[in-house]
Amino acid sequence: MSTAVIRHDWTRAEIAALLDLPFADLLSRAHATHRAHHDANAVQVSTLLSVKTGGCPEDCAYCPQAARYATGVNAEKLMTLDAVLAKAQQAKAAGASRFCMGAAWRSPKDRDIPKIAEMVGAVKALGMETCATLGMLTQSQADALKDAGLDYYNHNLDSAPEFYGEIIHTREYQDRLDTLECVRDAGLKTCCGGIVGMGETRDQRAGLLQALANLPEHPQSVPINRLVQVEGTPLAGTAELDPFEFVRMIAAARLVMPASMVRLSAGRAEMSDELQALCFFAGANSIFYGEKLLTTGNPDAEHDRKLFARLGVRPMEIEVETTTVHADIVEVEAL
Repeated sequence: MSTAVIRHDWTRAEIAALLDLPFADLLSRAHATHRAHHDANAVQVSTLLSVKTGGCPEDCAYCPQAARYATGVNAEKLMTLDAVLAKAQQAKAAGASRFCMGAAWRSPKDRDIPKIAEMVGAVKALGMETCATLGMLTQSQADALKDAGLDYYNHNLDSAPEFYGEIIHTREYQDRLDTLECVRDAGLKTCCGGIVGMGETRDQRAGLLQALANLPEHPQSVPINRLVQVEGTPLAGTAELDPFEFVRMIAAARLVMPASMVRLSAGRAEMSDELQALCFFAGANSIFYGEKLLTTGNPDAEHDRKLFARLGVRPMEIEVETTTVHADIVEVEAL
């Protein structure tokens, strides 16, 4: 493992300069950094399940689960424990090592937390890492989830601070930072990234990376989402992001957060195998696995198995330590 200093003082200009590098130079630097901190031929595999779908009161312009948009996504109640556990067992059998539970809430009510905590404990008992994304949290809620055995909490910054108001009006950027602070103070690992292809500029993508890299602690997982355009949302019809710009984003994320897991998240269904291979070379070493990502499509497990075999990539699984609610990642031979 590299002993390079992890920085939290990146300037916008420094990151913009990375994104502006000739493509081959940027990828060369990113790949060297990736190899210094990670096994370049191993990818962590997660599965995401929507345990409570639709009906969200927020107005995130990209989200089909917002109640105010006519996207065909209907509001549903929280899934039962048995139904969630069955999905987790299927995910583990298919090769996933982390199971993330997402609920379309602005923020959970205190009465919801014991139900989620029960799900976390049941999934944890399967020997999987656990992750949840439930919206904004109070400190007491974050502490309760940590006590239940939650490993990761996902809460994205979404965009650069100055672009945020173009896509969301129902919560402030500071609200997101406050939730991340609660998560860190509870002792949970953070999963925090953003979305690209929403009409932002390259400089604003640099701003997102600056906001992530200059957090008090780098997120242990950094999902980079490529906008999935859903009819009925305000961002439907947005000009598609150049695929090479997406690879640049992955490479720059690797350079400014060298020890983090950088994840290919939403939008992977529209990525060619060649684009995904470039992303892995540039420093991506985590994917969401399975046919659905919340309410949008995702490559199916069989296709991912074949892609991993073609690239000589090994998936990872976790090795749970009895002394901690967290877990270390180890390699396995087959997906």
